[in-house]
Amino acid sequence: MNIAYFDCSSGISGNMIIGALLDAGLDRRYFESELQKLQITNHKPQTIPKLQIKKTKKHGIKGTYFDVMVKGSRNHRNLAEILRIINKSRLSKPVRKLSSEIFRQLAEAESKVHGIPINKVHFHEIGAADTIIDIVGTLIGLEYFKIDEVYSSPINVGSGKVKTAHGVLPIPAPATAQLLKGIPIYDSGIKRELTTPTGAAIIKTLAKSFGPLPRIRVSKIGSGAGSYNLPEQPNLLRIIMGEKEIQSERDTILQLEANIDDMDPKFYDRAIAALMKAGALDAYVQPIRMKKQRNAVQLVVLGKLNDKDRLMDTIFTQTTTFGIRVFMVGREKLNKSIVRTGQVRVKIGKLGGEIKTMAIEPDDYLKMKHKAPAPSPSATSLSGRTCPEYTRTSRAR
Repeated sequence: MNIAYFDCSSGISGNMIIGALLDAGLDRRYFESELQKLQITNHKPQTIPKLQIKKTKKHGIKGTYFDVMVKGSRNHRNLAEILRIINKSRLSKPVRKLSSEIFRQLAEAESKVHGIPINKVHFHEIGAADTIIDIVGTLIGLEYFKIDEVYSSPINVGSGKVKTAHGVLPIPAPATAQLLKGIPIYDSGIKRELTTPTGAAIIKTLAKSFGPLPRIRVSKIGSGAGSYNLPEQPNLLRIIMGEKEIQSERDTILQLEANIDDMDPKFYDRAIAALMKAGALDAYVQPIRMKKQRNAVQLVVLGKLNDKDRLMDTIFTQTTTFGIRVFMVGREKLNKSIVRTGQVRVKIGKLGGEIKTMAIEPDDYLKMKHKAPAPSPSATSLSGRTCPEYTRTSRAR
């Protein structure tokens, strides 16, 4: 499986993505011939705007700078017009589909920020030919390298203010912030807009997860240069491509922890039940020994990034803790599916297509156990493998 990993330590924008793909070896003639399939202008025969592609250095590190040289005023287009351009093109179906989805993400963000219906959104900067090329060109490049999955680091958004068609706005700009909901972001103190709405929409749509570099046999590396010369660090977006070595699924989740030494133990079950109802992936307690020879309990809660506020509120409501430690942790998972066999559901975990583990759903096992004698370990078989009765008390999620 071929994967691409975006290192967004200096943010991400559409032109930086194209620059990184070209720097990694995307053939320029192929790239331009694919873009010719778009009817961006009304000229006949159809032409694309002039492309600027040049080698550059940022803090002594080489990269490729990409830009679209649009003459005159930058036209405004609504979502329907942009989707019509994409869908009428002769581009491949995956490129058309994903490009359309990225523009829908942008339209939804603008709609929420400005409080207007999605069909009334006019994109200003986003409707310009350069942004259409940035988005469609990204998909052309990934298709050229036969990329199956995309991953990304947490995203550096920058700080300060930026001048836009809507006036001076805080960084991240409202549309960018809306697009990055649920995605790990940070500000390293650089007073620049490092991540644009276009870059945010592309990576939000394409990335399977945000975290450390997966285990990969690297084949290509490219760096796309941004417009700014940052005094703090090279303004480069790096793309690393290659073959994924372990076919496990990978994502980033929250880990919330609290040490508690003054709560009646009989209330822990109630707290765990409330946390699971609030969306926790798992919640458990374990005994610890604290300062001043105090016996205590550590509460650990795993959850999705979007559920942080709800889970924290539940912990503060259901326990006596005064503080919660918050971590983002990487997680690797088997590819999980559930099949029904008889009266029970069976979880199947696969790694690269090979079955690694199977287990009956605990609730189904308990129901089955109360209705009839427990089956022998070899009573249930699936795909030629034994499905033992569920005896484990907990399982990593």
